[in-house]
Amino acid sequence: MLKNKRYILLIAALIVIVTLIYYLESIKVKPNFDIEQSLSEIGLDNALKVGYEKAPELVGISGYINTESITLNELRGKVVLIDFWTYSCINCIRTLPYLKNWDEKYKDKGLVIVGVHTPEFEFEKDYNNVKQRVEKFGIKYPVVQDNDYLTWRAFNNRYWPHKYLIDKDGYIRYDHIGEGGYEETEMKIQELLEDMGESIDLELTKEEIQERKPITPETYAGYSFAVPRGQILGNKENYQPEKIVNYEDVDEFIPNRIYLQGSWFNGKDDLLHTGIDGKVKLLFTASSVNIVADSGEEQEIEILINNNPIIKEQAGNDVLIKDGKGIIKIDEPRLYNIIDGDYGSYLLTLKVKNKFQFFAFTFG
Repeated sequence: MLKNKRYILLIAALIVIVTLIYYLESIKVKPNFDIEQSLSEIGLDNALKVGYEKAPELVGISGYINTESITLNELRGKVVLIDFWTYSCINCIRTLPYLKNWDEKYKDKGLVIVGVHTPEFEFEKDYNNVKQRVEKFGIKYPVVQDNDYLTWRAFNNRYWPHKYLIDKDGYIRYDHIGEGGYEETEMKIQELLEDMGESIDLELTKEEIQERKPITPETYAGYSFAVPRGQILGNKENYQPEKIVNYEDVDEFIPNRIYLQGSWFNGKDDLLHTGIDGKVKLLFTASSVNIVADSGEEQEIEILINNNPIIKEQAGNDVLIKDGKGIIKIDEPRLYNIIDGDYGSYLLTLKVKNKFQFFAFTFG
């Protein structure tokens, strides 16, 4: 849609210029401007970019990682890739290998990647949390914290992840929402670098294409995220904002709804277990499951699948098999991979302790 709009505006501008020339010629009046001189002043490249938007500046930045400071103005003359992301977003995490690869391949040829970290949850605003995950992910390019969404709004962005490619003159020449489109994005990177005079003779990074199957959608825990999306708890007690609710265990489950057992505080972006022992249950369809979670103190959470201990073949990257049980250690606020097995529908049960806090489930 953005591309079509640009083409239409470009054609319209050319029509206006041609019409003006013909009109002035027809009435034998010398134009009060020299077209060739005007093109030389603004540059032919810029004159042909009618319809492309100038990239807004990075504004409201509260923290810098892998750089002391950075602005788009000082990067003029480079090709810049802006990546809006947040560190607990599974879709963002899955794009990182491609971003890191492009950084290695093209940084010496004029590409600068800037990760604009715009948090979804409160804990993602913490500088140390973000810095730690940047280091864990092995990100070497600059990352800036957009905690107040000021740069997000300047770009009129609405998605994680969302990539914007900015040319040497500061124009947004391409954007891509979500995962995928990696070969197309890299082709555009090469095109913009070649526009700078760089000779690019590098093969495109091959994109891994996976079969698309229906899966449970991202499921939020906090009422301010869940309710507007039409997501309600499976328990009859449902959400009761800013209250501690005692949830009763159930035997029957509606797919894709969170069920709770025990005493839980209903927060805006999380559910916090306040009792001694509790459970989280979810009947899902997918091959992998992640949970965004935290804890007031390090604790071990037991995982059951269809009411049985999870087996090694189903266990996610963050699961330990201990004494015949599948355990995840919750020791920091982040995304934990708890299931990675065969595609299907399963009943997930988490046995939790006091101060266990979770924000969302994501699936793949």
